[in-house]
Amino acid sequence: MKKVISTLIAAALCMGFAFAQDLNQATDTYNNGATALSTGDKAGALNYFTQALEIASKLGEPGVEIANNCKNVIPNIHLEIAKDFAREAQYDQAVAKLKETVSVAGQFGDEGVAASAKELIPQILMQKGSSLLGAKDFAGAAEAYKAVLAENPANAQAALRLGQALNGAGDAEGAIAAFEQAAANGQEKAAHKQISVIHLRKAAGALKAKDPKAAVESANKAIEFDENATQAYYIAGNASSILKKNNDAIGYFEKYLSLAPNAKNAAQIAFTVAALYQQNGNKEKAKEYYQKVLTDPKLGPEAQKQVAALK
Repeated sequence: MKKVISTLIAAALCMGFAFAQDLNQATDTYNNGATALSTGDKAGALNYFTQALEIASKLGEPGVEIANNCKNVIPNIHLEIAKDFAREAQYDQAVAKLKETVSVAGQFGDEGVAASAKELIPQILMQKGSSLLGAKDFAGAAEAYKAVLAENPANAQAALRLGQALNGAGDAEGAIAAFEQAAANGQEKAAHKQISVIHLRKAAGALKAKDPKAAVESANKAIEFDENATQAYYIAGNASSILKKNNDAIGYFEKYLSLAPNAKNAAQIAFTVAALYQQNGNKEKAKEYYQKVLTDPKLGPEAQKQVAALK
């Protein structure tokens, strides 16, 4: 930071002692600000430059150089202080300082600093949200992401994170709405995957609560948003079997097996499909599925009996 040269004082001596004193004070205060800034004392520098600007602005033409120098440096110092807050994870202070920076830069006509500060605000809020989400402060994270979306509803990443936060807080419907917003703005694959998981959880809960109809409905919702939602087919198959809808159960289980042929329960599912086909009177398909488990140590003996019976 370049200091104001003392020749300004000499030039003002002829204007009167009191005036020269004011100019001397403005110069010294400005130079103190430059010294503070060079040592890394940004808060102290900002204080000095603000005082110097106030004094110099009252001096008319002789104070123009000092005033302009102050106006050039003050917005940048505000911006750097805001960045320091962000680096120290003091996100609320950082955002507040950035908003102040926008205001000050606007007053002094520094469009570049104002634009930089505006651009940083959503970034800092996203950092805050990520920090809170990682700490499982879902409500706090949601508020941070909502603040980003209030300024830019098309921020797909903020909407996606908001959905995660709301889902973590137990607000499934709010989460789905946020994920749909993310999907509409370029994050369709990730958002639909998250929506599928929410419906899958509902399906599992319904099956556990002995509500097979609701389990099938939610499982189908999960499949709607992710056609490879393996567990959704498994749940829908079980629920359909309970409802005595054998054809539906067979369809779901066969899809499950096609997606997870090496699943730990693959043999059990194949045996179940065989039994369902047998109940439906389709001997050939029943034999086909019983034969898939002939070598299974637990189910093999019974499968052999059934194959023999179907000949």
